[in-house]
Amino acid sequence: MSATQLAALARTAEPQSMLRRFLALDAVVTGANALAYLALSGPLGRFLGADASLLLALGAFLAVYTAGVGLLAARRRPPALGVRAVVEANLAWTVLSLVALALWLSPSTAGAVWTVLQALTVAGFAALQHIALKARQEMDS
Repeated sequence: MSATQLAALARTAEPQSMLRRFLALDAVVTGANALAYLALSGPLGRFLGADASLLLALGAFLAVYTAGVGLLAARRRPPALGVRAVVEANLAWTVLSLVALALWLSPSTAGAVWTVLQALTVAGFAALQHIALKARQEMDS
C-alpha cells in the first residue's frame, strides 16, 4: 500500500494521527462485535451455528480487548510496544479464527462466511496498524 493510499484511507498524511485512527477504528469495530456477542449471543449463535456460551466468552474477551485498544488510541503518542502487541494479537486472532473454522467449529454457512470475513478484517487492521507504526518510526528517525 502506498503512502498516498494509506493517507487517503486515514484521511491524514500525519503518521501519528494515522496510527491513532486505525487503533480507534479497531476499537470501535471490535467493541460493536463484543456488544453484539454479549447482548445477542442466543440469536446470533443460532444464526451463525455457534454455541451461545462461546459467543458470550468471546464477547467478554473482546470487550476487554476493546478497552485496551481504545486506551492506546486515546494516547497522544501510543507506545510502539503496545501497538506491536495489538498487531500481534490481531494476527493471532486471524490465524486462530481460520484454524478453528477448519478444525473445530461446525458453523452454518453464514457462520463460516462471518468467520472468514471477520478474520480478514482483523488482518487488515493489523496491516494498517503495522504500516502506520512503521511510518511513524521512519518519520522519527
